[in-house]
Amino acid sequence: MKFIAIVALSLGLTYGATAQDSYHGKKISEKGAIPAAQLASNLGNKAEAKTKVEGTVESVCQMKGCWMKLKTADGQTMRVTFKDYGFFVPKDISGKTVVVEGVAKQTTTPVSELRHYAEDAGKSKEEIAKITEPEKAITFVADGVIVKN
Repeated sequence: MKFIAIVALSLGLTYGATAQDSYHGKKISEKGAIPAAQLASNLGNKAEAKTKVEGTVESVCQMKGCWMKLKTADGQTMRVTFKDYGFFVPKDISGKTVVVEGVAKQTTTPVSELRHYAEDAGKSKEEIAKITEPEKAITFVADGVIVKN
């Protein structure tokens, strides 16, 4: 009987632990987050803005979890990196909803950096060689991330 109670308690604790959101970096809340699809219009002509965004993870760095891409409007994505390279996210969160808090910036990413990201993502040498132009995009440096379940 004691064994059954221990097993039941263990299963309950395991379920409770997996049903919770996970936090990475600074502990943040979901309150005030805007949909990722609205970020570009909210940013407007500003070079950068402190904000909180909710979106769906399109892909994650498969080397360490040191960056991720969030789906934005019209099939576009936004690269999210983590402040001071101070934390990472799990590599298996593609398709999950996240909330990120930090600074959104309008940037131009050089070819060398784009090739590095493509390598981290496991792209082939042929795909990497096709990267020949810098990319203008909105990027995000997150202080904290919530991975929602």
